[in-house]
Amino acid sequence: MNLKSNLIFTLYTIYGILLKVMASKGKVRGISGQYPLVQNVTVTEGGMANLTCRVEYNDNTSLQWSNPAQQTLFFGDKKALRDNRIELVRATSSELTISINDVTLGDEGLYTCSLFTMPVRTAKAYLTVLGVPEKPEINGLTKPAMEGDHITLTCITQGSKPAADLRWFRNEKEVKGAKEVNASGKTFTVRSSLQLHVDRNDDGVAYTCRVDHVALAQAPQQATEVLEVHYAPRVEIIKSTTVPQEGQYLKLECFSRGNPSPDPVMWTKDGGDLPDLDRIIVQGRELAFTSLNKTDNGTYRCEASNHLGTSSAEYVLYVYDPNALGQHGTDHALIGGVVAVVVFVTLCLIIVLGRYLARHKGKTTMGQTSRPIESVERA
Repeated sequence: MNLKSNLIFTLYTIYGILLKVMASKGKVRGISGQYPLVQNVTVTEGGMANLTCRVEYNDNTSLQWSNPAQQTLFFGDKKALRDNRIELVRATSSELTISINDVTLGDEGLYTCSLFTMPVRTAKAYLTVLGVPEKPEINGLTKPAMEGDHITLTCITQGSKPAADLRWFRNEKEVKGAKEVNASGKTFTVRSSLQLHVDRNDDGVAYTCRVDHVALAQAPQQATEVLEVHYAPRVEIIKSTTVPQEGQYLKLECFSRGNPSPDPVMWTKDGGDLPDLDRIIVQGRELAFTSLNKTDNGTYRCEASNHLGTSSAEYVLYVYDPNALGQHGTDHALIGGVVAVVVFVTLCLIIVLGRYLARHKGKTTMGQTSRPIESVERA
């Protein structure tokens, strides 16, 4: 405590003695209902805190703010502690408001407002300082990862108070991690781990770690890593027409997916090289026949590879004669017509037979009923 603070403390003591003497002589009246009123304050680290002390009525008795170490900050409008961060906001007979700028975690604690009546009345306000968590970091990512690898992503943030919450997202969908919290002085270090069994569907996926904390209500902190996964290719052949015919154009596309990209691809026919390269054109992944003929019949194979493996697909080409295909179509139509006629005739026969049986059954029933009546008449 400096010289000025000692002097003020001495003056407070003398002032208190004088108040006691005046009270004993009945000079001080109407002070029994005077109580200072304060409120707890919560502020984010680095922000500004306002501490306000009020009384409902006052007879010019002084108000004082003291810090958790019981050092006087302001006595009325007089500053007692040399701290440029602490400033007077308002000082009247019924209010004393001070501000603390650039608040640190060390400023947290119980602050006391004193009203120098006799006896002295006090009220205490707790200043809570929120520790702002640092921007998170993601560790454990290997680039590139290989399909089938098991990797662990770890997200870490420090400096939060209270302890922050960490959340993981796979693209936009939340996934659950394992959280660990460790205290470090007044703040906390928070870690969250995410176990991954990497496959090709993880290639290009963004994994985001987000920090949720009361001090970050307006602007949450987050970190994002995009996975790169290498995997062996897979191949399929897509054809441009369903029924290849002589004279037609046909394109076969070798669609391959792999990382690194399996480029170029290799085309073969019946296990050997492609024939007639003037009429069969290879452009990148595409194999095109400008005008099909019967000699193109065979098994075409597309093969793609990268450093992780090789994949292939086959297409059996059979070129149809347009005329024969049309004749087959006529035959099919004729057969269909005959079948329809047969079905119609069969239905008609079933209906006629059903009606005949119903009538015959009715006559038989009537004959059986009439015989007992004739017997009764004869008797």
